[in-house]
Amino acid sequence: MFEEERKASIVHIVERHTRASVQELSQELGVSESTVRRDLKELEEARLLKRTHGGAVSLQSVNFEAAFPDKEDRFLDEKLRIASKAVEMIQEGDAILLDGGTTTLQIARALKTFTNLKVITNSMIALNELKDCRNIEVSITGGLLRPDTLAFVGPMTERSLEMVRVDKAFLGTNGLDLHDGITTPNMLEAATKRKMISVAKQSILLADHSKIGQVSFCKVADLREMDHCILDAQTPESFIRGLEGLDVGFTLA
Repeated sequence: MFEEERKASIVHIVERHTRASVQELSQELGVSESTVRRDLKELEEARLLKRTHGGAVSLQSVNFEAAFPDKEDRFLDEKLRIASKAVEMIQEGDAILLDGGTTTLQIARALKTFTNLKVITNSMIALNELKDCRNIEVSITGGLLRPDTLAFVGPMTERSLEMVRVDKAFLGTNGLDLHDGITTPNMLEAATKRKMISVAKQSILLADHSKIGQVSFCKVADLREMDHCILDAQTPESFIRGLEGLDVGFTLA
């Protein structure tokens, strides 16, 4: 296969799957990983794709966001284990902040055994889950409701968050990359997440392995800005080593 044919094949594979790892491309094309890395560098310079830690994503994918119902059951076992580890970090009497998302929803479902808790959330789904819990004081931020995520975002949401201080904030993400950090497709969503981090004593990121290496349109924060990450056991070893190098605490669920 000639060089230009190989590069065209790489672009086609990445666009078809929205992402691909160096190892996958190497095996698919029958070339060395060093050759793939060199091709990816040149293709990124030509603005035909975006490199990530360990692979590449389609430029078309950075704006994509699946609707909440389409995401809820994906990697459900991993999300349940991550949520369980998150709940272990919560103590009676805490004030916690739950971001909108499918993994934070699992945390909300697990909070019903607590007897003294304050929960602030921008998620309509989490609110609905907790609305009948008499021992949990639940507050909703309000703001602009995003139909795809059923979460409130925007200036009204941020102003509401400015009024509170919480012990722990639990945040989800669309993309998680050692270089590009925490990313999401929507600007208002990114700004709301940044505000959540600023009002929490401890910010905890939740991500299953499908988010690793993904890069979305809007940056939320660098990984160094998080106090802790809860990831699933299928997280690549290279990413774990990267977290250790950044001195970011993590738990594998």
